[in-house]
Amino acid sequence: MYAESRRMTNTKIPDKLYFKIGEVARITRVKPYVLRYWESEFKIISPKKSLAKQRVYTRKDVDLILEIKNLLYKEKFTLDGAKRKVRETRPDARSGKTSQLALPFTEEAYRKTIRDIKKELCSIREMLVSL
Repeated sequence: MYAESRRMTNTKIPDKLYFKIGEVARITRVKPYVLRYWESEFKIISPKKSLAKQRVYTRKDVDLILEIKNLLYKEKFTLDGAKRKVRETRPDARSGKTSQLALPFTEEAYRKTIRDIKKELCSIREMLVSL
């Protein structure tokens, strides 16, 4: 169903795992405030927040947004009708689960990685200075 929505709108989603709200707005041609509103109405759209507190959407979220856009704007569903249709076509929407974004690192893991990189760069600098 989602690939069908994409074909109908001729929308090409870049080959990335995660998208910021501005990218999603550009891809779907839906204003960011509309995306935020749809998040409140369609609980299945649930972008996580990055460490910088920005919304981070998955490809699955972008596909779902394209489907919702198609239902509302092309097929002229009401908001309630679109919610019902999404629940009928998506198993995870029926159970009430939200999309989960498993970010690869926790904040502490990021800090450790940065410390390790810094240590490695210092080591390389020392090697270069000694040449």
